[in-house]
Amino acid sequence: MLGYYDYTVVLTYLSLLSAGTGIFVSLSGNGHPYWGVIFLLFCGLCDAFDGKVARTKADRTQMHMNYGIQIDSLSDLVAFGVLPACIGMAMLRLSPTVEMIIDKCTQSWQRILFIGVLGTIMVLYILAAMIRLAYFNVTEEERQKTEGGARKFYTGLPVTSASLIFPFVMLLQYVIPADITVVYFATAIITGFAFLSKMKIKKPGLKGILIMVGIGAIECVLVILGETLK
Repeated sequence: MLGYYDYTVVLTYLSLLSAGTGIFVSLSGNGHPYWGVIFLLFCGLCDAFDGKVARTKADRTQMHMNYGIQIDSLSDLVAFGVLPACIGMAMLRLSPTVEMIIDKCTQSWQRILFIGVLGTIMVLYILAAMIRLAYFNVTEEERQKTEGGARKFYTGLPVTSASLIFPFVMLLQYVIPADITVVYFATAIITGFAFLSKMKIKKPGLKGILIMVGIGAIECVLVILGETLK
């Protein structure tokens, strides 16, 4: 059977399975974007430790390591690119603001144009995530040839940050009476540009990773409480 199936790739596989489930959950029925966020947060948890787990295996072949790099990026594209976009599109089905705007559109082409613009935002967000991941892979490969060792800084916002950014935006709905769908789409635009920016971001150490995991855990609990107490 093709591929590798040892413990070094389990977290990456789980992340992709979580992302796929989150997409189906978000888009099923009338849309369940808030439950989709739970799966996005789990993807972030898996990504926080997949690299560290993989590096504990000392006898990995170069092919095995290259395989891990490839599946990590492919999984990240689905988890932090496609899933947040699907959550956003699911929000359109529940948004009173979007429904009001569509009702005010007197021509069918106006409704199509409006939904098309919002859909385009999310498609471009996915494109930005893909470009960021591919560029990181290429530059990291070149860096390893000249520098070696672990990277200390990232250029551009890592796509995995989506696992904390979008859940935070969704949580705003529990404290803000107004519909936050527009805010979510605006966040997608800003985040997409940040993926492709040249800003330098220090790579977090173990302490920083644990802090982010803690933030994600708090967001997860708040989303679950918010949905169960509605």
